[in-house]
Amino acid sequence: MRLATIRARTHGFTVTPAQYARVAYAALGALTLIVLTGAAVRLTGSGLGCPDWPKCYGKDVPPLETHAVIEYSNRMITALVTIAALSAAVVAWRRRPFRRDLALLGTLLPIGVFAQAVLGGFTVRGKLDYGFVMGHFALSMVLLLAGAALVWRVRHAPGERPRSSDRATVWAVRALVPLGALTIFAGTAATAAGPHAGGSPGQAINRLDIDGRGTLSWAIHQHGAIATALGLTAVAVWLWLRRRRDADPLVERSVRAVAVLLAAQGVVGGVQYQLHLPSEIVWVHVGLASGTWLAILWSAAAAGRLVPRTAAAPVATEARTAA
Repeated sequence: MRLATIRARTHGFTVTPAQYARVAYAALGALTLIVLTGAAVRLTGSGLGCPDWPKCYGKDVPPLETHAVIEYSNRMITALVTIAALSAAVVAWRRRPFRRDLALLGTLLPIGVFAQAVLGGFTVRGKLDYGFVMGHFALSMVLLLAGAALVWRVRHAPGERPRSSDRATVWAVRALVPLGALTIFAGTAATAAGPHAGGSPGQAINRLDIDGRGTLSWAIHQHGAIATALGLTAVAVWLWLRRRRDADPLVERSVRAVAVLLAAQGVVGGVQYQLHLPSEIVWVHVGLASGTWLAILWSAAAAGRLVPRTAAAPVATEARTAA
């Protein structure tokens, strides 16, 4: 009798849109947190604190050694992130009214976290080869994209925000996304060539090497040039939006946030370069990069989707006929 009651309650379990929104926000927060803790592992030289995976020195509990504890703690946090991602996936199917778009986006999160865990294992087994490390961070940014898309959609019902006919503005804001992704990629290359390869002193790590000792300087300057282009583009788009009387205030505020974050990034980047890349400031730089990426994605989502040209044509025809 009791078992039947439990099954009935489980089968009838549903959540409201407001309740699912909290789950989605928690998942996005967890995905952002793991980026910061992963950066801390690398910047403290703890990437090989546990030289094997998934265990640590063949045991379920790490030895009481600083690097091992830091690395293993990040793995434990990954388990919490997995729970948050799974919750976003499972609960999406119990949301009422049901929305297929939320269910599909939610399902992507645990798949991505699982892929991150597998790639993390290859990264450890590959002795922190720069290719694995760069791919690991890139996948984190893709997961943030999925998490941000999920949060945006839970905030807006289908059709709540009408499609935009302002093609110039939409494409100008969208241009920030690939430029932002390129900036982040260049940043991972600079880190891959720098002193924070993730290993502790004495460990041989395969760093990015294009021009010998000049690789780090080259990578930093390429990253700086691309980031400057992104910053100038963001400011230009923001000024464009301010001059337009019909600009969406949400889009204007979002792009302004991108410009402010990029300005802060420029200051932090300049300071860390002058101080020869201290790990604490580099960690702040990574955190700001994650926040900037989320702001760019939010801006692109706020800009919305365009009215199809085929749908706009009949409207223009009707206007000419009426005239």
